[in-house]
Amino acid sequence: MTPAFITISIFGFLATVLFVAGYFRGATSALTDRQQSHSQTTIERENKARYAVPVVFAVAASAVVIALVGLNPIFVYLGPLLAIVTNAMIGFAFSTTANPDDLFSVGRIRRLPAALFLHAPMSHKKKAHLLGFIQHGVNSHATGMWRHPKDKINWDWSRPPYWQHMAQTMERGLFDAMFIADELAPYNNYQDSSDASVRYAVQCPTHEPSTIVPIITTATKHLGVGVTLSTAFEHPYSMVRRLSSLDHLSNGRIAWNIVSSYSKSEWDAYGQEMTDRSGRYERMEEYMDLCYQLWDSWAEDSIVADAETGIYADPAKVREVDFKGEYFRCRGRSFCFRSPQGRPVLWQAGSSDRGRDFAAKHAEAVFAVHPTVERMRQYTDDLTQRMSGKFNRRPGSVKLIYGLQCIVGESKSHAQEKYERIKSCIPLEGAIAWISGHFGPDFSKYDLNENVRNIEIPGIQGLFDSVIYAKGGQPITVKEAALYYAMGMGMPIVVGTPQQVADTMEFYMDEGGADGFMLIATYTPGCFEEFVDLVVPELQRRGRYRTAYAGSTLRENLLAY
Repeated sequence: MTPAFITISIFGFLATVLFVAGYFRGATSALTDRQQSHSQTTIERENKARYAVPVVFAVAASAVVIALVGLNPIFVYLGPLLAIVTNAMIGFAFSTTANPDDLFSVGRIRRLPAALFLHAPMSHKKKAHLLGFIQHGVNSHATGMWRHPKDKINWDWSRPPYWQHMAQTMERGLFDAMFIADELAPYNNYQDSSDASVRYAVQCPTHEPSTIVPIITTATKHLGVGVTLSTAFEHPYSMVRRLSSLDHLSNGRIAWNIVSSYSKSEWDAYGQEMTDRSGRYERMEEYMDLCYQLWDSWAEDSIVADAETGIYADPAKVREVDFKGEYFRCRGRSFCFRSPQGRPVLWQAGSSDRGRDFAAKHAEAVFAVHPTVERMRQYTDDLTQRMSGKFNRRPGSVKLIYGLQCIVGESKSHAQEKYERIKSCIPLEGAIAWISGHFGPDFSKYDLNENVRNIEIPGIQGLFDSVIYAKGGQPITVKEAALYYAMGMGMPIVVGTPQQVADTMEFYMDEGGADGFMLIATYTPGCFEEFVDLVVPELQRRGRYRTAYAGSTLRENLLAY
């Protein structure tokens, strides 16, 4: 056996070992992700192929290089390089497969052997957008968190310092925005009363969301604020005035989450009959048409501010809107001059067929809740087709932000302990009261072991689907559905180390089509502090997250990548 053959054999063997080590390193970290988003049958099927493919490819690649040495002595010198490059390229193929079934039905492996050789972040990798999902209340979307020993330690949620600290924490983590959800009145579907909502702090008390916007934006320089405001009980004229004022005060960092009130309690509180869902989108289309006209009524150069002539603004460049529609009428100019963004970033969470069309037409960012990566991918593909096919919108112009709950620990077992402690805070009756309020039926009338699929849902169907598919489509009882939903509104839950959390986020971006994540709160502000301190650096290390803000407005930062 010649020295050349021995040399290249050693290098080929080392390259093979590195390839296989990298592959299995990725496969191991991917397993947790897949267990949370695939059925057990799918996992077992993929496992059968997983162990054979990398070994076959790596050995074959090394064998080819070794054989070449016998043809030309130059391969004594090129052999080691070719062995490494060949194995790296194979790993790269695994890393860039868009369809998990494209490469031998093995599924996509994200932690690659290529990463062992190419230490620099891969520029083609999508970077995540992050938002903190909260409410202006004692409790956000993880029911019972006010009981948690780490919740709001030395903080009063009804006072400015709490919100300033939350905002500064998110800005330190380079979040795009704090996203403020809202509900206009305590849920009263459960036992025809809001007693349970009050008793268990089921999103109650909750204060008006836009009131904390100036507190947040004056404490930060870049962080945006998404505010949920209902179109049901406010005229477009005052809505435009409020949002434009906030956009001015924040120097262009406001987003509007466009909603129509969905719960019986809201309509009861405002003394109105709840409208039929089928007609709400026609009303919202007209609402948006009037809003657009008012936002655009002030030309960019309409303000003259000529002290000599005394002319402040040119009336010819401030259009008077004369609107007569089926639902709204308006005659007048907007009372606010053009704001830094012109109009706020428009956010929507359409999940029904009509809702998806509305989102594809109007939204600049979409918030969606899907418990599995398959459901995410289906939603991504459907919305992308609607945007390009129906509304001729440019790919990438609408960001798809998926809900995610992260419980991060120093180890997997530590994170699991934290998860169990959070679950222990959820009161069952409070959880049932919440799904009653969100989805419409009074679930106190059903057996706790009833399959929720057998129950007709008049409320938010898209969010109810997240409950139905929480167990991969297997039957889920009323009790299970209530406790799951009360944990984090049906969002997928990732429990693990910073590396495992980052693995899952990469998986959802690469396989589910996510452009970013709406991080739902548990105990605050601690859950966001932990994420910023532990997970953000890991995402940055992988080249999957920004290291600085690109612009000064929310829209600029949202569309930067």
